[in-house]
Amino acid sequence: MKIVADENIPFVKECFSSVGQVEVASGRAMSREMVAGADVLLVRSITPVNRELLESSSVKFVGTATIGFEHIDVEYLKEKGIGFASAPGSNANSVAEYIIAAMLSVGRKKKIQLESKSIGIIGVGNVGSKVEKKARALGMKVLLNDPPLKRESGDAKYLELEELFGCDFVTLHTPLTHEGQDKTSHLAGKKFFESLKDGCVFMNTARGGVTDTAALKSAMKNGTLGGVVLDVWENEPNIDMELLRMVDLSTPHIAGYSFDGKVAGMVMIYEAMCKHFGIEANKKARDFLPEPEVPEIKVDCDGDEQEILHQIVQQVYVINRDDFNTREIATIEEKGRGKFFDDLRKNYSVRREFQNTEVILAGSYDSLAAKLAGIGFKVTNA
Repeated sequence: MKIVADENIPFVKECFSSVGQVEVASGRAMSREMVAGADVLLVRSITPVNRELLESSSVKFVGTATIGFEHIDVEYLKEKGIGFASAPGSNANSVAEYIIAAMLSVGRKKKIQLESKSIGIIGVGNVGSKVEKKARALGMKVLLNDPPLKRESGDAKYLELEELFGCDFVTLHTPLTHEGQDKTSHLAGKKFFESLKDGCVFMNTARGGVTDTAALKSAMKNGTLGGVVLDVWENEPNIDMELLRMVDLSTPHIAGYSFDGKVAGMVMIYEAMCKHFGIEANKKARDFLPEPEVPEIKVDCDGDEQEILHQIVQQVYVINRDDFNTREIATIEEKGRGKFFDDLRKNYSVRREFQNTEVILAGSYDSLAAKLAGIGFKVTNA
């Protein structure tokens, strides 16, 4: 069995070579010639998988190690009888932790106390629901918007979009869709930004196209937004340099890039592929995860609770380092910026999730302990 895989899927050779011959390549370089003789194609979000790529190939199964699959022509795969699997939920916790780190960083920069502030979550699937849980743990008031879930469940907790415009923070967690009643392309457009509460902090870790870049820049120039966090950009990897300079936190589409999440996604498509071909799956995520670099953090000082939270999170995930690295794109000649953006993703450092770190509290910090546990850390008292 021949398997062609994106080189950015961690341990893809080590895992999939147990069932076939694995060839890896850049996701943007995938071509019809490259996949022609493959039985299996494994990709991430930057490879469009469609008729143009697969026509006349021998591919029988396609897996994407991502939660979204807008880049996959699923109807074409069905038409050709090609098996398909994505990795729903695999990086959801990673994105949620990114949002927490971002809010703590922006809160520190803008002197915003998160407790009692409101956050509007647009899209409450695997990612949005985890953001909801962690935001509530920080004492924030959470408002939810998800039209498909509203229709499916009839639950009154899912509000109209307009009801979220008064929130202190608004965060996007939708797929990118270009048509239909739930179209999200440029959902965050001119009217959206004009409707937000003055001083609102806007965050997008969904897809770049959910935000209208021109409308966002206009809102920022008008001074109506209190802060902007962007992990996803229109026209990636060739992102808008003016927007890059304007935002408070900029990262290169890596919110879901925790090592735990990437390995989980890889194992999910491995298991799906094995099931498709009737092969016994004998690899697990634990086979590939190393020991955490920060297994424990000891806290024995009083002080501002949010600042302590920020310092603890920074020891596990330094989001400002990702911001610094992303801004380096502006120093690169224009023709090389796209490659630089892709290289930031390709060479992204190992980032472990909060669950791998135990926070040891010396003293009675009940409120802090509850918040730390709520955002994912293991917590014990010394």
